[in-house]
Amino acid sequence: VQLQASGGGLVQAGGSLRLSCAASGRTAGIYKMGWFRQGPGKEREIVAAITWRGDKTYYLNSAKGRFTISRDNAKNIVFLQMNRLKPEDTAVYFCAADETGNRWLYWGQGTQVTVSS
Repeated sequence: VQLQASGGGLVQAGGSLRLSCAASGRTAGIYKMGWFRQGPGKEREIVAAITWRGDKTYYLNSAKGRFTISRDNAKNIVFLQMNRLKPEDTAVYFCAADETGNRWLYWGQGTQVTVSS
């Protein structure tokens, strides 16, 4: 499985961005997809996740109410809509895929999100 993330950029606080993660290859075995981020001097953390079926989602507490994860299975794309962005959301965002339910096996390259105050 190959993952290609895109959509990062520079935005002012309060603005919005939509990240996309296109999956290719053996996507039939994907169980869930997730978005992670790693800010300057911080550890990588999971921001949101969604099962490939779309029946379950997970959000980091600080993302609830502002971020929405969704997927387009026909196009094998997972989106992360980020609204009301804050400077503390500044990070490199990565998408990942899990086939077994307990291991993030595949990773895309990061996309930089910078939120200015």
